[in-house]
Amino acid sequence: MRLLEDKVALITGAGGGIGEGVARYFVKQGASVVVAELNESLGNAVTADLRALGGKALFFKTDVSSKDSINAAIQAAVDEFGGLDTLVNNAFAPTPNVLMEDKTDEMLKQTLDTTVWAAWWSMRAALPHMRARGGGSIINFYSIDTEIGAWLHSDYNTAKSAIVGLTRSAAAEWGRFNVRVNAIAPTAMGATFHKLAAENPGFAERSAAMRPLGRSGDPEDDIGPVVAFLASEMSRYMTGESLHVDGGIHLPRYNSRPADVPVREY
Repeated sequence: MRLLEDKVALITGAGGGIGEGVARYFVKQGASVVVAELNESLGNAVTADLRALGGKALFFKTDVSSKDSINAAIQAAVDEFGGLDTLVNNAFAPTPNVLMEDKTDEMLKQTLDTTVWAAWWSMRAALPHMRARGGGSIINFYSIDTEIGAWLHSDYNTAKSAIVGLTRSAAAEWGRFNVRVNAIAPTAMGATFHKLAAENPGFAERSAAMRPLGRSGDPEDDIGPVVAFLASEMSRYMTGESLHVDGGIHLPRYNSRPADVPVREY
């Protein structure tokens, strides 16, 4: 039997990058997948690919900054597939990479809305449906950026730090419903990676060399199996955990300071 046979999963931001890779791995493991994606063309294309793989998939246009949109996506999963077993909170809307003093309130609000609030709303909406199934698994995405205080990502670091707290709180309280809540900090060749690689010659090679495993991760083959593990019965006694899925880059860390920023300014 495949790892996720007869499971129903909703994956936010599954129209590309890591979310798409996880969705592809999930259907190969037998899950029915809701592609909760804002971009209709990307969402429809990924859904068609998942069905071509022999999987059951539904695209639902989802704006994760809207509570009503998230609630509707959760309900669509239940209506289409009969329930919900797994929620993967992957989506977020990036803001410009600028210094903290140049980040605006609007940038912080956008990041909080599409990460912390999105996870809060989706987790709470998913809970009654998971309870009806006798339990479930929630996988939230955080980031190594929070651990190193990555430059130009102050709003993102703030939000992803909150995701860890939310994950642990839900794990502590919802274990009584057999709902497990874990987080991963993935790095892989997603949309942002390919954009940086196209704009910066040698970026891909440097990125691979920084990791003890000597390569950059593949969204489907490297990230997908870990998320599937957390969604499956193989991790049935595991909750409140935060895992690095990054080829080991959390060991040496990395220097994110831009080259053009002086060491000291007055």
